[in-house]
Formats: sequence, structure tokens, C-alpha cells
Amino acid sequence: MVEAFKAFDADNDGFITTSELGGLLASLGHNTSEQDVRAMMQQGDTNRDGLLGIEEFLEMSTKDMELGGLANCLRSAFETLNGDGEESVTAEELFEVLRNLGAELSWESCKDIIASVDGDGDGVVSFEDFKLIVNSLL
Repeated sequence: MVEAFKAFDADNDGFITTSELGGLLASLGHNTSEQDVRAMMQQGDTNRDGLLGIEEFLEMSTKDMELGGLANCLRSAFETLNGDGEESVTAEELFEVLRNLGAELSWESCKDIIASVDGDGDGVVSFEDFKLIVNSLL
């Protein structure tokens, strides 16, 4: 999802504008009217600044997902990982913390969660990126 945000953020300023959203949708072959693009922006722009920040984008992209207990498991893991002073989170750390909390999330699921925000593919995400994902799911 973070990579999708970066793709929409053509000028790399940390925000998605209406024109960036419309341009990327068009490049993907979607015939979306200007009115529809504006409506999408208004729906996601919770702070009403005319832009979509990463948190707004993640919230908009995940709000209709059926997550069951995943969000609560990740929140518990987040709170536990937050206390260790680390600057990054690995799939191993996430799996171990969730296992210790009694959550039944597989190793593969933990790898997928970390990979979803691992922009450079090194298997590690910053704690701030992990926090963004957790907050967007709640």
C-alpha cells in the first residue's frame, strides 16, 4: 500500500493531489470522470486540506477490508514492539511478539504484513511505517 501511495504521488512531495490521482487512474486504463476523482478525494481527505496524505490514503484503502481480529493483534504487537526502543520491525519480531501474545497469525502472514510496507525489500520496516499500517486498520 505504501508503494501504491508512492506511485500516486508523482512529484514525491508526500501528498496525492486530485490531478495525480486522476492521472494515475487514467494511466491504468480507468475512465474516471473528473467529478468522480474529486469525489474520491473528498471521501479520503479527512483533514480537508485538498490533499491525501499517507495516513488518509491508507485509511481510505483499507476501510472496507474484513480484518477480523487482525487489527487487534497488530495493535497488541505494536504496543509491545513500541516498548523495546527499536527503530525498525522485522517479520521475525512481529511473529515472535504475536506468538507470545497468543495470536494465531502464521509466519507467512507476518512476512506479508512486513512486506506490504517494506519499500526497499530489505525485510525491515521503520517503526513509523508499521505504526501507519496499524493505525490505518483500526
